[in-house]
Amino acid sequence: MKKRLLYFEIEKYLDHKNALIITGMRQVGKTTLMKQIYDEMSGPKLWFDFDNPLDTMYFEEEDYKGIYRALLKLAGNEKPVIFIDEIQNFPGITRIIKYHIDHYRLKYILTGSSNFYLRNLFPESLSGRKFLFVLKPLDFMEIKYFNDLVKAGEIRYDLKFEKKVSGLFTEYKKFSWLYEEYLEFGGFPEVVVTENIESKRMVLKNIFSSFFEKDLKVLSDIREIRELRNLILLLVPRVGNMADITRFASELGISRVKVYEYLEFLQGSFFLTLLPRFSKSIDKSVAGGRKIFFSDTGLLNVTGKVNEGQLFENAIANQLSSYGELSFYNKRNSAEIDFILNRGIAFEVKLKAVTSDYNRTKSIAASAGIKRCFVISKTHVRDENVILPVFL
Repeated sequence: MKKRLLYFEIEKYLDHKNALIITGMRQVGKTTLMKQIYDEMSGPKLWFDFDNPLDTMYFEEEDYKGIYRALLKLAGNEKPVIFIDEIQNFPGITRIIKYHIDHYRLKYILTGSSNFYLRNLFPESLSGRKFLFVLKPLDFMEIKYFNDLVKAGEIRYDLKFEKKVSGLFTEYKKFSWLYEEYLEFGGFPEVVVTENIESKRMVLKNIFSSFFEKDLKVLSDIREIRELRNLILLLVPRVGNMADITRFASELGISRVKVYEYLEFLQGSFFLTLLPRFSKSIDKSVAGGRKIFFSDTGLLNVTGKVNEGQLFENAIANQLSSYGELSFYNKRNSAEIDFILNRGIAFEVKLKAVTSDYNRTKSIAASAGIKRCFVISKTHVRDENVILPVFL
């Protein structure tokens, strides 16, 4: 299995005293990534899987010094690096980790399946003693890398988008077939490396089922699985549109507060992305309505059906998120730009761009105080201001 790009980022912090925590949706490859770090690391090390209750027993003693001594004994009386998979299954571990970091400088490398849960798990107990890394489904850059079409060292998430415009038609054709596959099946690693089409769909259905079977059992805040399922089905045809909380509440027969709680859970567990509205005032951008996108187009397709434009826009949202923070621009429902990256670069998404698309986007962006803008076109266009998605 190839190493995810996040592996090389985490590698920079292996010698730091802070705990390293890898989080993200289920089946994005967190355990595989941590196992690769484990295999490459020399010296004493211990691996614990908190899905296995026998492994949690080592950390259930009330005396944290006693736990440390037991870990040393397991490692042959040398200070080990401690690897723990699925820490959300044993919340008390955070106090133990803090004690061991402060008193023994013991190194911990951990995975956890839900940011929603981890936010509640780590607010104070590991404050200043952790680095948190989010592993997402593969974006198209990584999918090209997994298919041996580019090398890891050739991938750059810089903001020099001028180098990603149009490109040669032959180069575009080289990647376009793979991009169509990315649109349909998304970027979960097991889906990407599975060759059979029907098997890909079965894997996606299993990922969707796993979300309900495991995350909802751990997160007892969500009691009504049927309501959550029905909300997800309501969200599918509204991909790329602003969330209408009042309408959702009315159609589901639940309160607005409950809709907000469900949306917070879906975003916190990486199932959805809710993009904020761009504003020159950060406070206003937080307060405004949010646009709905799924974290993976394969997951979106297995959940319901959207049109070609919605699917393409969702894929671009996922691709651009690798470059930084995303928002969208909407001025009193009269002028809109699909994406604003890092509050400084505007992107309009079209199935087939024309020159007027760029001119219009440039004009709206200028009124919002944004100087750089591009159009992203699914169809090949020879234009210095048009980016093709296969190069993102």
